[in-house]
Amino acid sequence: MPIVFALEGETLYSAVDRKPKRSSKLRRIENARVRPDVTILVDHYEENWGRLWWIRLRGRARVLDQGEERERALMLLRDKYPQYRSEPPNGPVLAVDVTEVREWAS
Repeated sequence: MPIVFALEGETLYSAVDRKPKRSSKLRRIENARVRPDVTILVDHYEENWGRLWWIRLRGRARVLDQGEERERALMLLRDKYPQYRSEPPNGPVLAVDVTEVREWAS
């Protein structure tokens, strides 16, 4: 599932935005509530395969439905993504406390 995200220290944040969804109860959020051990894969593709890379983050997920940390995460996302400035996410925020990082580059 593609996501947008922001990092602060050892925590990755991703929010449920306002784009149309089939349901307001997203599987990725409900899965994180039930099974908080998660993996996030960030990859970079180019036609020049000598410039490929990926980084895998493993950690424990928390769902932020309200509170200061959720507001801070939304601020980080607004700073990174101009689209969120005019239409800030209104759903929960997924916080992943990263415990392991693996990376590869060609």
